[in-house]
Amino acid sequence: MPTISASPTASVLSTRHRSPIIDVSGLVKTFGSFRALDGLDLEVETGRIHGFLGPNGAGKSTTIRVLLGMYRRDSGVVRVLGMDPHYDAERITRRCAYVPGDVALWPTLTGAQTLDALAALRSRRDRAREADLIEAFRLDPSKPVRSYSKGNRQKVMLVAALAAPCDLVILDEPTSGLDPLQAEVFVEAVRYAAGQGRTVLMSSHVMAEVDRLCDSVTIIKDGRTVESGRLEELRHLRASRITCVLPPEQSPAPGRHRWSRWLHRERDAHRDTRYLVGGLGW
Repeated sequence: MPTISASPTASVLSTRHRSPIIDVSGLVKTFGSFRALDGLDLEVETGRIHGFLGPNGAGKSTTIRVLLGMYRRDSGVVRVLGMDPHYDAERITRRCAYVPGDVALWPTLTGAQTLDALAALRSRRDRAREADLIEAFRLDPSKPVRSYSKGNRQKVMLVAALAAPCDLVILDEPTSGLDPLQAEVFVEAVRYAAGQGRTVLMSSHVMAEVDRLCDSVTIIKDGRTVESGRLEELRHLRASRITCVLPPEQSPAPGRHRWSRWLHRERDAHRDTRYLVGGLGW
């Protein structure tokens, strides 16, 4: 398997002005009576690999679709690359690369034709980098998309996004469908993209994945921001433990659920506890 060298990022990041490339405040999005996003805040600094972490159903994909102009927000302030995605979705798209969590491609096109179509969304293209990633991911671009497995469809999108000469890469659960060896290729490709000066926002519900790649993180649950900051500043929270001693007459299962609800209510009063219980509840 060919290797993908990750360019060093420290010197690039230390000299770059860290203004937010994504700036979200008080974001609310509802679907009927369901409040998917409930005052969510998100700030991603330029040049970071920023993790967007939360359990399934927390609102990560909904947030990303608002950022890209796919969904219209109910309220709140959203800026991506200094623009409002509701009014400037096309301009944002030309400067972004996006890998959705649920990849759906044109079944009659080949992998190569799909890459052509995706590249047409932007005015620039790096064919040499595409070729490197195609080889690294062991993807056959001559085959029709309808013959691809879920993992190969995911690879097409990853090649298109991680080879794109753009300012911002948004990845929504990007490793779903990849085997462990291909996940390693993905890690190196993301690091290389960051080393080339791109900002990466990566959503995941797997802490180990975020821990390995990201230097900052926002944690959400139930459509709200729980914690946000540099990853090293939040590591001490992961190492904490909460032990509940139940009265002996209570059976383990009912007691556990009652304590879970009690802790959930208390988390608004204690910020550290709020994060810990949210994490343990995944």
